[in-house]
Amino acid sequence: MTRTMERIRTIATADDPRWARVLSRDRTADGAFWYSVSTTGIYCRPSCPSRTAHAGNVDLHDTLASARATGFRPCKRCNPEGVSRDAENLALVARACRIIERSEEPPSLSDLAEAVGLSAGYFHRLFKAATGLTPKDYVTAHQARSVRQTLAQGQSVTEAIYAAGFNSSGRFYEKANAMLGMTPSRYRAGGVDEALRFAVGQSSLGAILVASSAKGVAAILIGDDPEALVRDLQDRFPKARLTGGDADYELLVARVVGFVEAPGLGLDLPLDVRGTAFQQRVWRALLDIPPGRTVSYAEIARAIGAPKAVRAVAGACAANNLAVAIPCHRVVRNDGALSGYAWGVERKRGLLDREATPALELA
Repeated sequence: MTRTMERIRTIATADDPRWARVLSRDRTADGAFWYSVSTTGIYCRPSCPSRTAHAGNVDLHDTLASARATGFRPCKRCNPEGVSRDAENLALVARACRIIERSEEPPSLSDLAEAVGLSAGYFHRLFKAATGLTPKDYVTAHQARSVRQTLAQGQSVTEAIYAAGFNSSGRFYEKANAMLGMTPSRYRAGGVDEALRFAVGQSSLGAILVASSAKGVAAILIGDDPEALVRDLQDRFPKARLTGGDADYELLVARVVGFVEAPGLGLDLPLDVRGTAFQQRVWRALLDIPPGRTVSYAEIARAIGAPKAVRAVAGACAANNLAVAIPCHRVVRNDGALSGYAWGVERKRGLLDREATPALELA
């Protein structure tokens, strides 16, 4: 190849948006295209971990047949002819999840790892990377889901205990409140008479309603109309018994208002976080975003190991009952635009502005 031809191919490859995905080893591009390298005589998938080739030696291919037509051999590291390593790993994790869901008693970590042919340590890391949960957390989430379903069907607490794989009632009751947010009998009755204390305060962002269960702060809602916030609370907790807070509770509300005014200072209060396993994975990821930073919905989806679940991530953000405490205001669109905030885009902008100027918060 002449120098001129090499320069032309270098420019053509570098200008192709697919090349950026090769440089970043984008796993989501696997199966969308392939590339071949003339100097090594191989072809690869975009996520290939091998040393990056020079763009002038690379051709990009829309199909696997086109890559094969070069006469080169498939790369042994990334196996472009078969299933990607990521897909293989996800299949193993999915198999482990099905084992958990079908087991009468929760399987141990070593049993799960042996069932999928991996060491316990590697399997644990792989499972958490793929699901955002440890195997133990997944077992707990599955048991909680089973208990809720069984109780919702009108069956007894005892039936729910053993259907979820608990081999003793004592072990179940140790976890019951954490799983359900209330006692099993109260949950079975639809949450009737669960007591939530609440009060409304005022901040520069508008009215703030704070509600707490015996476990912790269950809701922080922001709006213009205090009465509308109370109706919103009733809609979110339709079977709970709402009680206005006393003077001591007003002090707690004042702490929350102070936190909303200066979110970078943190909120040192117990939270009663209620949601599905997926929602809680998203919310945990949100808690890792430092004040003053923003990330996209797609970045959160990748962070929890579910890169295609961007819409579901947005739905989890919208379902958040705890404004600012779970910082869904730090999630923006891919283009950086502020949208999709349950309490209004202007409030989202205001919160981000405050976090971007922490010196003002401490003045």
